[in-house]
Amino acid sequence: MRFVDEVEMTVRSGRGGRGSSSFRKEKYVPMGGPDGGDGGDGGAVVFVADEGVGTLLDLRHRTQWAAEDGEHGQYRLRTGARGKDLEVHVPVGTMVYDRDAGPDHEGLLLFELLANEERRTACPGGKGGLGNIHFKTSTNRAPRQTTPGEPGVSINLRLELKLLADVGLLGFPNAGKSTLIARISAARPKIADYPFTTLAPMLGVVSVGDTGSFVVADIPGLIEGAAEGKGLGHQFLRHVDRTKLLLHLVSLAELGPAPEPADDADDDADPPPRDPAPLLDRYRVIRDELRRYDAAMLDRPELIVLTQADTATPAEIAAARAIFPAETLVISAVTGEGVQALVYRVWAALQGARGR
Repeated sequence: MRFVDEVEMTVRSGRGGRGSSSFRKEKYVPMGGPDGGDGGDGGAVVFVADEGVGTLLDLRHRTQWAAEDGEHGQYRLRTGARGKDLEVHVPVGTMVYDRDAGPDHEGLLLFELLANEERRTACPGGKGGLGNIHFKTSTNRAPRQTTPGEPGVSINLRLELKLLADVGLLGFPNAGKSTLIARISAARPKIADYPFTTLAPMLGVVSVGDTGSFVVADIPGLIEGAAEGKGLGHQFLRHVDRTKLLLHLVSLAELGPAPEPADDADDDADPPPRDPAPLLDRYRVIRDELRRYDAAMLDRPELIVLTQADTATPAEIAAARAIFPAETLVISAVTGEGVQALVYRVWAALQGARGR
């Protein structure tokens, strides 16, 4: 799995250069006086949001980062060169924590980068020291005092990535999330008929005609106990935090068994519809995992989407829609049934969410 959404690192800004103790030594200029220059400032550690970076993978195998130290001051009042800043490029949506501060093990949030090319300084460089020119007085014409540069700042950081998406797709493994995002966007996730096909969140941009577009995040399938670390989806629950709308996908292929027909039933009659109760049970399990992760998630606007409509009869679909407590739509990402209507309904819901 190549998606990485959390790393730890130690960063250090550059030390300031030492001030110079120097005196003018020119022909015909006796007692020329001090001319020691200041030391250069140390480089800062700066985090830069870069939409061209998708994960924190490139930072995973390097734990120590340091900016350049400032150069020492020189004679003839020449200031030492400033140390070069260290720029760390991270994905948009990255949160930077001080691991050694804060009320719990997660650390103290220093800042988050939410816009492309946004820059935030994690630790400034040390100030350069003063040269002996600053210590010349009427009674001290030949000072030899200087000051050392300030040391750099070292911080233990934890970086956490939360994807920025308008819509989050939730559901059990094989609920049809990957098939849907492939149908409505240019994203091409892996699709297969076994659980946990999706091993990492994937973003897709969905166009709504000439009206606009929105971003959908395909969150790996959740299972019961995900909030406690079971399965794969628990690693990615954080990516639902910033979504404005949740699409809860429930597969009609998971309908329960049909009741046994009566002994006197007509052989030519339609078979009784399968039991929709297991669908509601799956919906409740995922809702409970959201509550365990963050109870505020239950207040997020939500649409329920019954997927794989091509596997159920009209009677079974009607029975399934009737048992859910929220607005329920029906689609088949394979045949395209209901998909365009879903896109426009999501767009309308997002406009309402943005208005609130």
